Amino acid sequence: MILYIKCSILLLFCLFLRCESKYGFVTWSNGEAVISTTENYNEISKLHLARATYSNEINDTGWAFLELHTSADSSDEKQAYAAGYLEGYLTRDLIWMHWQNMLKGYCYNKTEICGLIEDFVDKNEDYIASMIYANPVDPYWYQMKLYYIQIEGLAVGYNQATSDAYEWLTVRDLIWINMLGDLDELAIALSAPKENPEGLLFGEHCSGLVKLLPDWSELYTSHVTWNSYQSMLRIQKTYVLNYRLTPNDNKLIPGRKMAFSSYPAFVQSTDDFYIISSGLVAAETTIGNSNRTLFELVQPFGQILEYARAMVANRLARDGKEWVEIFRRHNSGTYNNQWYIVNYNKFKAKTEQSPGSIKPGLLWVVEQLPGYTEAADLTEHLKQTTYFPSYNIPYFPRMFNLSGGNMRVAMYGDWFGYHTNPRAKIFKDLQADVRNARDMFGALRYNDFRRDPRARCACAPPYSAVNAVAARNDLNPANGTYPFRALGHRSHGATDAKLTSSVLRTRYQFLAVSSPTHHLTWGIPPFQWSKFDMGPLVSHVGHPDLWMFTPILHRWEWG
Repeated sequence: MILYIKCSILLLFCLFLRCESKYGFVTWSNGEAVISTTENYNEISKLHLARATYSNEINDTGWAFLELHTSADSSDEKQAYAAGYLEGYLTRDLIWMHWQNMLKGYCYNKTEICGLIEDFVDKNEDYIASMIYANPVDPYWYQMKLYYIQIEGLAVGYNQATSDAYEWLTVRDLIWINMLGDLDELAIALSAPKENPEGLLFGEHCSGLVKLLPDWSELYTSHVTWNSYQSMLRIQKTYVLNYRLTPNDNKLIPGRKMAFSSYPAFVQSTDDFYIISSGLVAAETTIGNSNRTLFELVQPFGQILEYARAMVANRLARDGKEWVEIFRRHNSGTYNNQWYIVNYNKFKAKTEQSPGSIKPGLLWVVEQLPGYTEAADLTEHLKQTTYFPSYNIPYFPRMFNLSGGNMRVAMYGDWFGYHTNPRAKIFKDLQADVRNARDMFGALRYNDFRRDPRARCACAPPYSAVNAVAARNDLNPANGTYPFRALGHRSHGATDAKLTSSVLRTRYQFLAVSSPTHHLTWGIPPFQWSKFDMGPLVSHVGHPDLWMFTPILHRWEWG
C-alpha cells in the first residue's frame, strides 16, 4: 500500500532530483579554517572539519540544495564555525541576492526605529553572552553558543567569497536577516505606535495540516509558506552537526541531523518546517497579535528571539513535550506562532500484518504571545478528528482572547474566528477526501477563489484569492475594494508546499514545490514577474521570470 502510494506520486507528478553538485570542505591549518572546493567527491580531505554538496537549481526546479556534514572528530566550536563558513562561501551569490530582495531597503525612512532595534540587539546579545559565560556546561546555553558561532562563520565564509567591498556583510547583517521573522513585531514593540498597524490584525504567514488517514495507514505532516514573492530564492537544506550535549559529554544531541526548507543566509528555516533525527517533525504558522499592550513585555534581557530558541529546541528535544518546554524558555514575544510538533516515534502505521498504533505525545501544539505560552498534547484530538489544521489563528481560547481575537471578530467579522475563517472551512472539507499523498498535496495547493463560496467576502469583486490554502494576493484586482489589506492586491501569497510522511521522514525527505500555486482549469495562471504590475516596484534579483515548477522529492546524496 505504502509503496504503491510513493510510486504513484513519482510517476504522476514528481521528479526525483539528483543534480551535479559542487563539493566544498573545510580543514584546519596553522590555526585557521581553510576552505576548498572541488567537482570530485573523492578529493574531499579525510581530515575535514565540514563537507558539503551544493547545487543551485532555482531556474530549473525553484530550489537550490545544500547538504552539510561536520566531523565528530572535531571540537563542537570548530564544527559550528566550519559549518557556517562553508555555507557562507558556497552560497555567497544567493545570499547577496536575497539580501537585496529582503533587507537592503528595510531601514529607508526608518532610521529611528532601526536605531532602536540595533540598541535592543546589542543589549540582547550582551545578555546571551553573559548567560553563556555563566553556564558553560548547561546544554541550553551551550547549544545557543554554537548557534551564534555558526552565524559568525557564515559571515566570514560569505565575505571570503566576496570580492566587491560594497557587497560585504557583517555578522550583525546576518543576524538581521536571520531575525526577519521577529523583525516586524520587534519594531512594533519598540516604536509603540499609537494606532495598531494593520499587519497586527492577522499573521498572514502560512498554512499547515497534519493528517492521519482514517485507517491509520499513514500520517502526513505538511506546511505551505505564505510570504512576499520577493522571498522566493529558496534552499532545501540538510545539516548533520555532530555536537555534544555539553563540552564534557560525549553524547550527541538528539537533533544532530535535520532537513528543512530555508533561504540563503538563514541557518534555520523561518518557514518553519523541520524533519529531525529525534523523530520529530516541527512546523508552525504565524498567529496575529493585535493586543498592542502585550508588546510592552518584549525586553532585551531575559529573552531570546524566536529564530534562535526554535533551533535550540530542535537540537535538544527528545519528544514533543520536551520541545515545548525548551521552546518556552526565554520567550521573546516576537514572531508569535502556533507550532505543531509531530513525534513519529509515537506512530506505527497500519499494515496487512499490524493494525497500527498511536501513543500519547504524538502531536503537541504550542502557541506564543508576548509574556504567554500555552501548549497541550492534542493526540487524542487528532485521533478523533483525523486532522489538525493551522492557519494563523490561535487554537487555544485563552491565547485567542489575549491576542485580540474577540476584538478582531467584533470589528471585522467571521473571517477572524477560529472556526469561521474561510481556511477553517476549506481545511475541514478538503481533509475529508485525503486518501493518499497525492490528495494531500492537492489540498496544500488548493485555490479556487472565483468559484468557491468559502472565498466570498465583502469585497469588490466579491471574493479574494487569499481565501484559500494557497493564497495568491497578486490575482486580486489592484482597483478592487477590500475591508482590510490582507484580502487585497499585494506581492504576497503561498510560495511553496512541503509534505512528509512516516516513510519519507526516515530518509529526511519531503515532497516539495517552490512557486505560487497555479491551476489553469480554474483560471489560476502561473506567477510571472514580467506580467505582474508590481514587478518593477519589487526587488527580485536572481529570480526566474516564470514560476511554474514541478513538485520534487530530493534525494540527499550522503543520506
